[in-house]
Amino acid sequence: MSTSFLGLRTLIYKVQDINQAKDWYTLAFGVQPYFDEPFYVGFNIAGYELGLQPLSDSSEDTSAMDKPANVAAYWGVEDIAATYEKLIALGAKAHEDPREVGGGIKVATLKDPWHNLIGIIYNPHFTLP
Repeated sequence: MSTSFLGLRTLIYKVQDINQAKDWYTLAFGVQPYFDEPFYVGFNIAGYELGLQPLSDSSEDTSAMDKPANVAAYWGVEDIAATYEKLIALGAKAHEDPREVGGGIKVATLKDPWHNLIGIIYNPHFTLP
């Protein structure tokens, strides 16, 4: 079977204060943004794009602070417990504590200070094509 999809490229978090979020994500991921404008801040996280966009003043976007947790993107990590604790120390809120889900795979989710869901995963079986 052939597909035109090339895989995930960009994950965008909407934030109320893009400068505060830029500083927070720089500390959280240990990477400086490669693109830094008032309308978008982009980070290269091991070849994947983490983007920050400011919430607009529209009522639709301002209601986004109550963000549903029905979609989670997971960032791969080597040490899930240490990463989880680091994000908590930086002000993230626990959503789902680290747990093994089988086969040595461990997952956890947190919410950043802007209520975006951050998933982290340790998967010893994951390899890129």
